[in-house]
Amino acid sequence: ENGTEVFKFTLTNLSGAFCELSSLGGCLLSVHVPDRRGVLGDVALGYDTLSTLRAGRGYMGMLIGRFGNRIGGASFTLNGKTYPLYANDGENHLHGGLVGFDKKVWQASAEGDGVVFGLHSPDGDEGYPGALTVRVVYTFDDENTLRIRYEAVSDADTVLNLTNHAYFNLSGPGCETVLSHEIQIDADAICEVSSPACIPTGRLMPVEGTPFDLRKPRTIGEVLSHQGEDVQMRYGKGYDHNFVINGWDGTLRRAAVLRDPTSGRRLDVFTDQPGVQFYSGNMISGDTPGKLGVPYMARQGLCLETQHFPDSVHHPNFPSCVLKKGETYGTVTEYRFSLL
Repeated sequence: ENGTEVFKFTLTNLSGAFCELSSLGGCLLSVHVPDRRGVLGDVALGYDTLSTLRAGRGYMGMLIGRFGNRIGGASFTLNGKTYPLYANDGENHLHGGLVGFDKKVWQASAEGDGVVFGLHSPDGDEGYPGALTVRVVYTFDDENTLRIRYEAVSDADTVLNLTNHAYFNLSGPGCETVLSHEIQIDADAICEVSSPACIPTGRLMPVEGTPFDLRKPRTIGEVLSHQGEDVQMRYGKGYDHNFVINGWDGTLRRAAVLRDPTSGRRLDVFTDQPGVQFYSGNMISGDTPGKLGVPYMARQGLCLETQHFPDSVHHPNFPSCVLKKGETYGTVTEYRFSLL
């Protein structure tokens, strides 16, 4: 309504598989990859019109910043100064606040074989210190790997935790749940949370003997059928927890595998980040607009958000999310689609 233009980009590889992106929110609109019969299907929940994109809930496919996930108490202290943030999740701060990066129209251009999204976040934006310049590059290669490269620099010390909030359903369009999918996450521990607000306690809770032991493939629906027996699962209404990736050293490594026996599709998630938030879509509601005018429903998609740990600003034992003045923030996540 203010005359700002929003662009859609399509990345297509030699096989005909393709992804669609929007400059509003730097959003991943769709991912079309083949099933075991070679038929392309869209495996990402998202939007197909500007109106549904603007009205969307749940951050579907959006670039998240400045800080992905939660900050308890909607404030943090850096270099002896406390910075109040917008409390948009009860008394806590979630996914960058009231007008996070998901609501911004990014500068966008096609460069080489990818799409580059750029954004300037001024000092004090949503309460964060430092003027921040962000650059995010999406590519999609002939092996059906969607690669997201994040870069940023600030003119003052700040905190930063960028991610993409894509929801996946490997069965493709029309499948109502991901409960038949198999999930595997290479994590011996999760960030224990203290309440339904899902703010970490600071303790890294071993997954051994719990529903969070996903070191071997487990069917999501089977595990969720027992969610009432575990307090952490009750807090999250299912999975909404950060998994601590084994052996993290800042290099690219496989964090998670998602398999769909129905379609034969497989997704391997590689990242250089220390954590991945597995969210089983528990709070998706029927008022969430979807594609072709059909609303999305609970657990129709799931998220594997690569990230620093939630609320890490308050836990010195967590990997640091501080970006020093003049230093370059850089991280890569790859979503590698293949067949079983």
